[in-house]
Amino acid sequence: MVGLGGVPVTVAVSLVVAFAWFSALTGRVLVGSGDHGALLPVALAGGWAGARVLAWPLRRLTPAPAPPPSRRDFVGLGCVIRTGRVGPDFGQAEVHAVDGSAATIQVRQSHDDVAGPGGELRAGASALIYDYDAEGEFFWVMPAPPVTG
Repeated sequence: MVGLGGVPVTVAVSLVVAFAWFSALTGRVLVGSGDHGALLPVALAGGWAGARVLAWPLRRLTPAPAPPPSRRDFVGLGCVIRTGRVGPDFGQAEVHAVDGSAATIQVRQSHDDVAGPGGELRAGASALIYDYDAEGEFFWVMPAPPVTG
């Protein structure tokens, strides 16, 4: 609605209805038994004006929406390899997002990581996601560092 942005739609519509009802009630009392033809447009205009005045301070109370989730949110998280192997051209892993949801993602491992000692990732191995390739739509992974402690 024009001029009512920044507040939830349900709040904006409720305010317009409440102010329009009050404007119609007031107009009916003022006009009395006379012509009521112009009462509806005047009541709607009064509803919109009242809602706009009240919506202005409500915008500040409404929290800003959270940014939409991104694939880059997975970078830095650990994952578990779900395919038989991971190489420069193939692999999948399961990752758990911060909100607790799980996703199966495409992963790749560089030639250097595969050639290194203990670098080959197989099903069930833990890995660390360290980058995202937007062009290829896959994540770069490396063997997870051992847990110390």
